[in-house]
Amino acid sequence: MIEENSMTTKEIASRKEVIENELENLFKKNMKITDWDVPEADDQTAATLIINILQNKLDKIKEDISNGTYKTY
Repeated sequence: MIEENSMTTKEIASRKEVIENELENLFKKNMKITDWDVPEADDQTAATLIINILQNKLDKIKEDISNGTYKTY
């Protein structure tokens, strides 16, 4: 359970927009790289593949959190 008024929660909340922007920038950067490397790339397919990679990694991180990997980071 996450305590809503904890210092950790407040700290992460203060950086929420930065975290979201970094994730979006990572996605867009990989879209650009795909377009540079494959000018005729299907952007919809590329977007889906990139999102799947990001989601799979997020799922793995969630699993690691559940297993206590980041308990003492």
